[in-house]
Amino acid sequence: MAGINYSKISKSEIGGGRALLLLLLFFIAIYNFINIGYNAFVIVCIIPCIFLAGYVFLKYKMALFWTLFTINFFLMFITRHIHLPIPTSLINEVLELMLIGLALLDVSRYRFGDTLNVMFVMLLVWVAFCCIEIFNDACGIGIDVYRWYTGARLMSFQLVYALIVMTIYINTPEKLVRLLVVWACFILFAGFWVWKQQKIGLTAAEKSFIYNSPAHFMGGRFRYMSCFSDAANFGVHLASAAVMFIVVGIYMKIKRLRIFFLVMGFIAIWAFFSSGTRTAMACLIAGLAMFIILCKSRKVMLSAGTVFFIAFFFLAFTKIGNGNSQIRRMRTLFDKEDASMGVRDMNKATLRKYMTDAPWGVGIGLENSDVPPFNKFRLITQVPPDSEYVYIWVRTGKVGLTVFIITTVIMFIGACIVVWFRIRSDSLRGIGIGFTCAFFSLHLGGYANQILLQFPNGLIFYGGLALVYALPAMEEAWNKWESEELAKQEERKRLRLEKKRASRV
Repeated sequence: MAGINYSKISKSEIGGGRALLLLLLFFIAIYNFINIGYNAFVIVCIIPCIFLAGYVFLKYKMALFWTLFTINFFLMFITRHIHLPIPTSLINEVLELMLIGLALLDVSRYRFGDTLNVMFVMLLVWVAFCCIEIFNDACGIGIDVYRWYTGARLMSFQLVYALIVMTIYINTPEKLVRLLVVWACFILFAGFWVWKQQKIGLTAAEKSFIYNSPAHFMGGRFRYMSCFSDAANFGVHLASAAVMFIVVGIYMKIKRLRIFFLVMGFIAIWAFFSSGTRTAMACLIAGLAMFIILCKSRKVMLSAGTVFFIAFFFLAFTKIGNGNSQIRRMRTLFDKEDASMGVRDMNKATLRKYMTDAPWGVGIGLENSDVPPFNKFRLITQVPPDSEYVYIWVRTGKVGLTVFIITTVIMFIGACIVVWFRIRSDSLRGIGIGFTCAFFSLHLGGYANQILLQFPNGLIFYGGLALVYALPAMEEAWNKWESEELAKQEERKRLRLEKKRASRV
């Protein structure tokens, strides 16, 4: 039997074959819609889209990365308005694993060696501890692997994925700057959306969320959450982003980028006040204070320290501006008699009594509905943690909390050492300092609110800290790119001056 000569197949025949395939899929979709229902119809209709997306992502892997980055930021916004029949975090996780898998198919193009650093080792230690927690049956209800994995992938696995994906895909100066610009544009959208919520109104889904969440209505006013999961997450994320962009703007030599990032930083500050989250202000102050330490400039330390002292004195020891509800809210940071702080302290005291019997916690992934009514640990799962650190303490006990804190501190100190001693370029060091300070700011927010591992923080801030470790390997390329951009900047300046002089003649 003669073989088929594929070289003689014309483009028109190939095109005709594709058309017949699409027509066949169309008829299958119609048949399923009539006989099976809407879901089957949709599934068949999206098959060509899946193949098309697969082709694009295989050929342009960065398109998949930017898809991940976008979905990661807007995932909670999307799920608030559109019901997804799958776990919310699964989309993010699948995209991250796809990116890692595609990179493994072409290892020579990606610097996997850059992922082998102190942060990676510390995250592996934390993952290993979470794996040991699978055997934790403090509540006596048996080991449930699925329940454990559901909690562990959010508490630990996603952090490793973020480190690997960010390190191997953001590997050039152009991609690094593009990442910051895209993130800044997302922050701009968050600022626009909170303005829209205030001035135009909430969507039906947002109204339903706020009316069913008493914490978002305090003191006779709404606490807005923009496109984030809740007001606390919105406030802390934007405060940490403000720290990042202000620091990057201070160090950036390219004028248009310096102005852009500084403006985005101040927009983020303006926007987070609408969250009504006191912690956001504390995160901003702490992040900028860490910047003062890392910048190693006595002049900056003296001037910024003076500003911080004046701000502290203004909020803690005066009543100026009390007519403004936001200023009154921020002053409660220094009020030891604040009611909400008292409630949190009571919750911690209640948890502490029970946690003495659970040094390894009640188990990762365990929620209120999983514990029998008369189990002594049921109360623990009912008490609001009000903090990511308290949440980790309850699930993994004092042993797990100790491991988490130690690994986090080592990762942070390692990043500080990198920006202090291993980066020579001022502008690149500014990016490293910005990510490090933002990470510090986020963890302060995680101490006061349960936001640390919420979307979109894991990929952005843990991934950002991972980039700090990768910056020294990028420095040579950064210097070359920056020199070219500065030369273009000077050329544009020269042309403007020539045009201005010519117009005067």
